[in-house]
Amino acid sequence: QVQLVESGGGLVQAGDSLRLSCAASGRSSSSKAMGWFRQGPGKEREFVATISWKGGSLYYADSVKGRFTISRDNAKNTVYLQMNSLKPEDTAVYYCAATSRYYSGTRFSNDYDYWGQGTQVTVSS
Repeated sequence: QVQLVESGGGLVQAGDSLRLSCAASGRSSSSKAMGWFRQGPGKEREFVATISWKGGSLYYADSVKGRFTISRDNAKNTVYLQMNSLKPEDTAVYYCAATSRYYSGTRFSNDYDYWGQGTQVTVSS
């Protein structure tokens, strides 16, 4: 079992930056590919970014490419999402997720086995 806890959300203005963290604990948490997803008000949950278990493979949604960076520190069992140049449309609850089945990472939510509780990011215009 793996537990995931997100932190770092908040209220910011357009153009600002935030860094989200996802602390993982439990069995073999550092050997799992991780992903970030988000769900905006009235929207379905959507993929944001994913990182392989060793950190060498990264993949981003087109909507965040060039603005967001996913990274991980396996010694700390933590995955990060650095968000720059934030826009009002980035407003959402952000979730981190872990998968035991796809070591290179995946953009599909059904491929993930564990989810955090989410952290709210609100970007004002």
